[in-house]
Amino acid sequence: MYVVFGVTGNTGKVVADSLLAQKKPVRVVVRDTAKGEPWKARGAEVEVATVSDEQALENALQGADGAYILLPPDYATNTVLEDKKKEVAALAAAIPASGVKHVVLLSSYGAHQPDGTGPIRWVHHAEKVFAGLATPFTFLRACFFMENWATSLGLVKEAGTLYAMFQKKLPMIAAKDIGTTAATLLLEGAIKTSVVNLRGPAELDPADVATTLGRILGKQVNVVFVPEAGRIPALVAAGMTPDMANLYREMTVGIDTGKVAFEAGGRDLKGTTPIESVLRGLLGA
Repeated sequence: MYVVFGVTGNTGKVVADSLLAQKKPVRVVVRDTAKGEPWKARGAEVEVATVSDEQALENALQGADGAYILLPPDYATNTVLEDKKKEVAALAAAIPASGVKHVVLLSSYGAHQPDGTGPIRWVHHAEKVFAGLATPFTFLRACFFMENWATSLGLVKEAGTLYAMFQKKLPMIAAKDIGTTAATLLLEGAIKTSVVNLRGPAELDPADVATTLGRILGKQVNVVFVPEAGRIPALVAAGMTPDMANLYREMTVGIDTGKVAFEAGGRDLKGTTPIESVLRGLLGA
């Protein structure tokens, strides 16, 4: 039995889809029963739990061969790092008690750094805590999600403008590739904790993304770089709390300074989905 968290999101859905397609027994974990009904109809078990409920987590993970877990952002809180520490503590208690044999954690490149990486700091904390458990973990350190550009596409279609908060070329990965890789790692199993670095098929900067969008839309797309001083106001205006906006500002600075990067060593894997495919899907083109 394989337990999958985050099935209502981009990566968890792919993990569960991939495992079910291979006729593996799957238990999905959702926050309300209704969201589990489509998975139940496909033959999956359904457990209802939040990431901060230790007993519910233990029940969901009970006796599993492997589990895929993640710590999704909460854009409505002003205490996100403290909140994530509570979630990690609940998981750290539930995982050994449940007897799950192996856990794949969706982490991030830059997670080896203790600070200067914004929201990546909470997976750094998670890795440190989980590395102290007897349960073997695979820390799947994925690079920048191609799907992160989704929030920018309205203005791209409307005005031909792509706003960017970093300038450096960086590896970008499709959520589909993260999910299929995580499913493969679950099926492989593990006897000790390790790191897997998951890179995209190419390194891209915002100008490359704009060029691809222009080709899809058949018009000129220009990049407008948002200076550091303007990032928090822009992110708050987009719906983030000041706390979250400041963390994302920190991450964008870390990208351009090279702090958000892969650590040397570990196992390296690479996705194959090109960004044009992802952008076409987001645009419905």
